[in-house]
Amino acid sequence: MGISRTIRIAVVQPDDKCDLDRMGEWLEQDGVELRVIRPFAGDAVPASIHDDALIVLGGAMGVHDGDAYPYIDDIKSLLRATADADLPTLGVCLGAQLLADALGGEVAVGGEGLESGLVRIRLLDDAVGDPLVKSLPAQMLMPSLHFDAITRLPRDAVLLGTGEVYPNQVFRVGSSWGVQFHPEISPTRFVEWRDEVPMPLLAEVDAQAREFESADTAVSDDARHLTRGFVGIVRGRRADAGSRDGHS
Repeated sequence: MGISRTIRIAVVQPDDKCDLDRMGEWLEQDGVELRVIRPFAGDAVPASIHDDALIVLGGAMGVHDGDAYPYIDDIKSLLRATADADLPTLGVCLGAQLLADALGGEVAVGGEGLESGLVRIRLLDDAVGDPLVKSLPAQMLMPSLHFDAITRLPRDAVLLGTGEVYPNQVFRVGSSWGVQFHPEISPTRFVEWRDEVPMPLLAEVDAQAREFESADTAVSDDARHLTRGFVGIVRGRRADAGSRDGHS
């Protein structure tokens, strides 16, 4: 019998204010070794990775801000590489937008303005049996804070979940998944992000923070299940690779 090694996930964090927050704890509780790449602090974004999976987090910058943040284009190149390699990948908010753009979709300033607070996500028929979201309820609330939106999905994408304001909330292309919301954040982190919000919207965001705090038992449970779903994908892929190696 072979020894099952710990799975390792590379995490690209584009912004110093947008780390894994409580998702990091959940991943470590599930026995995941994390390798965090922080390009804002000078870490180089590799052209490819040899980890078991990739997560790309959010940030205040946009998909088209490559001139100001050159590593944005490097992240898109990495996302194309992981998609080509069929490596399990999860893009979160900006990470989902970068994934969509990298694979041929389109991202623009959201026509309906800022989407923030708890957003109701409705899973679609194509989500049934999908390994990332199969343990989630048909409707759920997830924290969100974004100005840009995915206006067109990549050609081969499958839309798994939608929202009332911006429709492209959860999608999949092969072994790459994108979520427009922030399953990783706690109510505390949401409050910390209020500085990114224009002054006229602060009162509304403060009210949203209180709503998030009140609903967090259900929100965190669903976010935990989504995280566990991704870990299950990675473990399954690792087990399949080990089985093939054992029979080669």
